[in-house]
Amino acid sequence: MSETPDWARDPQRQVLSERRDGVLLLTLNRPERLNAWTPAMEERLFDLLEEADGDPRVRAVVITGAGRGFCAGADMEALAALDPASFRHGRRPMSMPVRVRKPVIAAVNGSVAGVGLVAALFADLRFVARDAKITTAFSHRGLIAEYGIAWQLPRLVGTSRALDLLLSSRIVLGEEAERIGLADRVLPREEVLEAALEYARELARSCSPMSMATIKAQVYRGLETGLEEAAREAAELMPGAFASPDFHEGVAAFLERRPAAFPGLPAGE
Repeated sequence: MSETPDWARDPQRQVLSERRDGVLLLTLNRPERLNAWTPAMEERLFDLLEEADGDPRVRAVVITGAGRGFCAGADMEALAALDPASFRHGRRPMSMPVRVRKPVIAAVNGSVAGVGLVAALFADLRFVARDAKITTAFSHRGLIAEYGIAWQLPRLVGTSRALDLLLSSRIVLGEEAERIGLADRVLPREEVLEAALEYARELARSCSPMSMATIKAQVYRGLETGLEEAAREAAELMPGAFASPDFHEGVAAFLERRPAAFPGLPAGE
């Protein structure tokens, strides 16, 4: 009987989960392989994101990598074991974090490539180590632009820059990533995770979960519509917002000069 390969074992340990002050910290946890992506890791990560979406105690999510990197891309042994004729992606698309109602922040603490980069790009924000090495990698492996990166990357950096990064698979460091729009914050490696967590904690402390969920959905829908549709949607949403408990709590907190006590986002709303 053949031994189960390393990349298929212990899915629970391939992504660690820890809740901190309203923030769910998810850690890709194969540090000996620079957190190389596996099917088990993908399933575990997306299961945890789905749970976070329905958990009113979770108000923001941070994803990072264990050890000295975020994710080195697909595990080559797992890729080599694939049967091309029967290959299919997991049951959820890599864009799945976009559908999570809570803010999802990638704390890119080191090298990131291929599918690992795709996972970071579909987070809502990216905090990136200054010395992180970032590459799409696909053209160096004889692959296509996978997992929807051909849709997402041009929206972040523009068409010609996206083509540069995809065609060349050249390595970009953190400071260039910030300059071209891949990174939202660039920090020394040792500060990346704490900065991302503090940002997420501030969202959890101060911002209405209902407001954040609605705004996130508006922004992503707006990528596929025009200005008139976005303005019309906002006008339709405003009466409900004015009538909501979150609006009344936000105004009362401002007038009473106290922190707002917003309720958590109920499951399924």
